[in-house]
Amino acid sequence: MSGATRNPRLSGRGGSQELATLAAAKVLRSSYCALAHGKVLAEQPLGPETTRAVADGDAVTVLDPVDAEIVRFATLVTRDAAAVTAKDVDRLPAVGLSDEDILDVTLAAAARCFFSTVLEALGVQPDPAYQTLDPDLRAALTVGCPIAEA
Repeated sequence: MSGATRNPRLSGRGGSQELATLAAAKVLRSSYCALAHGKVLAEQPLGPETTRAVADGDAVTVLDPVDAEIVRFATLVTRDAAAVTAKDVDRLPAVGLSDEDILDVTLAAAARCFFSTVLEALGVQPDPAYQTLDPDLRAALTVGCPIAEA
């Protein structure tokens, strides 16, 4: 993993919702949501290379174990919430997440399922402004509808 380094924990700084949202958007193939929330992570806490690594499925390699667990759980919730087991949930407090943190991650993933489905069903394309993102990051975050032309 060139250039990407393990980052300090984001969840304590409000990053858990962004991480959960990016994970859900990737599963749902929602370019709009992946680009919007990936851009926030790339510009603020993670930087573009680490955000790209997370988008490419390398969260365990580049994130703090707590944040990697957030990505894992949000992915599970998004793929099949009915298949989430007590064992899946129990992994979260085991890495230090509170009940409130767990609810925040779950709600972020569930809300993304709703909103991304609406955007995709209506064919809403990501704004042309996303064309200015780093090309590798843009490619990793464009997972569904293409970015609109200017």
